[in-house]
Amino acid sequence: MFEAPWFEDFSVGNDYSEVPAVTITEGHAAIHQAIFGDRLRLPLDHVLSQKVTGEQRALVNPSLVCNMAIGQTTIPSQRVMGNLFYRGLVFQKPVFIGDTLTTSTKVVGLKQNKPKPNRPASGMVALEMHVKNQHGETVLLFWRCPMIPCRDPKAETGHNDSFDIMPELVPLETLKGAVPNWDLNTFQTTNSAHQFKNLPLNQLLTVEARDTVTLAPELVRMTLNMAMTHTDATRSVYGKRLVYGGHTISMAAAQLSRILPNMVTIVGWFHCDHVAPVFEQDILRTQVTLDEKHAITNGGIVYLHVETYALRDLSDPTAETKVLDWTMAALFA
Repeated sequence: MFEAPWFEDFSVGNDYSEVPAVTITEGHAAIHQAIFGDRLRLPLDHVLSQKVTGEQRALVNPSLVCNMAIGQTTIPSQRVMGNLFYRGLVFQKPVFIGDTLTTSTKVVGLKQNKPKPNRPASGMVALEMHVKNQHGETVLLFWRCPMIPCRDPKAETGHNDSFDIMPELVPLETLKGAVPNWDLNTFQTTNSAHQFKNLPLNQLLTVEARDTVTLAPELVRMTLNMAMTHTDATRSVYGKRLVYGGHTISMAAAQLSRILPNMVTIVGWFHCDHVAPVFEQDILRTQVTLDEKHAITNGGIVYLHVETYALRDLSDPTAETKVLDWTMAALFA
């Protein structure tokens, strides 16, 4: 009988590749859009997508691509207590409706958490994810770190690997090499204030409209995510269902799309840390600082520092908890 792995069951080099490939359909895109209301233009406007990309099929929202890829990597993290962070994610190939994604997952490091009084033993598992399309081309190669409980609450595994294999920095040349050869002139809005050349650096931009987290288990099921804490409150260390981290990230990305209408697509994530848990009915807001701008033909790559906060106590609107710290790179026209 198949049993979800505990921390003691992992060894560096474990490979989890026997997962279903997924063909991204209009149905996936519609459900994802209904959950997040993302205003990224190319996945919404098929005519514009064809003009900009030269591809007859519509572009898939990068948040949906990430959620499908992460869901495919959850065989080793079914018992996850929480996913701590992501590292070094680069969209090496765009994904269009009808593309089929296959993901392999490998254990590249293990580190047991320091023991604490009255807390069962647990450890961190460094996972490397490799996502390919139906042509065998790499779409994503990235790392994430779930925290997994030990079978023996008093276990002493001795695992103490370095996690330096998971890069927090992505070279600019790597990002430029990942930018597709698209017609960004066609994408540009008439409002020059939104264009790459006029975007303000080092200015905090806050999205005024907040969003309430709903349909969290539905996203988990659609993306084949097997982490039990997201669908079963009895398997959560919080006594209630933990919202999948990609849900929070996708909500933050959707909020960014409201105030940055000339954002063409997300190119990569440098680091993405879940600094506190998120629960259904949390009210999320996002703020962003544009840290760097790097020009390319007819546009440029912008480094963004994104922070998301959750409100749970409606009687005190100032009592927010920071839940996401995300540095990423996006393509602008």
